[in-house]
Amino acid sequence: MSHSFSLISTLAIGFAIAWALGFVMERIKVPALVGYLLAGIIISPATPGFVGDVGIAGQLSEIGVMLLMFGVGLHFSLTDLLRVKKIAVPGAILQMGLATALGALLAHCWDWPWGQSIVFGLCLSCASTVVLLKGLESRRLLESHDGQIAVGWLVVEDIMTVLILVLLPPLAFMMGSSQQEVSSAEPLWEIILWTLARVFGFIALMLIVGKRLLPWLLRQVAKTGSRELFTLSVLVFAIGIAYGAAEIFRVSFALGAFFSGMVMRESRYSHRAAMESLPLRDAFSVIFFVGVGMMFDPRILIE
Repeated sequence: MSHSFSLISTLAIGFAIAWALGFVMERIKVPALVGYLLAGIIISPATPGFVGDVGIAGQLSEIGVMLLMFGVGLHFSLTDLLRVKKIAVPGAILQMGLATALGALLAHCWDWPWGQSIVFGLCLSCASTVVLLKGLESRRLLESHDGQIAVGWLVVEDIMTVLILVLLPPLAFMMGSSQQEVSSAEPLWEIILWTLARVFGFIALMLIVGKRLLPWLLRQVAKTGSRELFTLSVLVFAIGIAYGAAEIFRVSFALGAFFSGMVMRESRYSHRAAMESLPLRDAFSVIFFVGVGMMFDPRILIE
């Protein structure tokens, strides 16, 4: 098939296989997302037959994360997050530290260098936001006290992950990297300070300016009576702010979309915004799991 149709073919075949396997999984009392992951493996480059476009699937997956986190933010306020901070903040940091240590020790037992072992442990320390939130949604626990703790936990993990990703390059030479040029000329304390300043600068901007501006803009759009324009506004706020947060403040798409949704909660149209974005959130979350499956090579289990 022509390369120009790779987006259409990836969506059409990916959705069809995910629908079939998701239905089968639900019938045997297994979460449908298992079927979506299997669909991704089937159309991945590692298996014979049709091969989807991994690059396109990856970008569509990011949109799914944005829409999902925006929808979660619509159900949470700053008060909800602050209420669970005494559990979420120390809990997330302790969990990440413990998981990193255990993962690094395990990898070192496989004769991996300590630098690679630590990176492996860091990878294991981060929870999958989409998997956790979909699990909470399916059990109707997202707005419970436990669900609020889980969301707060994820926010802390996301901030920590931003910091880790920024620190990995300058620390690479200390962890056994052979490429000395990865070492940054900036002092480590300055990198940490600037990273935290960008993260909390974005959060402050959203809570001070966004909290007033976004609900006002949504109210003006709602007055036009156009449903299409209202839905487009939701997409602009969810995806546009997430993209801007990543480009300007170097925070993740997920964190940007979450705070966008959280400030939108102040609008009396927040429930309508959640309902308008729900079909898109569900569709793109399927693509997220398909995209994850496409990155998995079953041969690694044999090796």
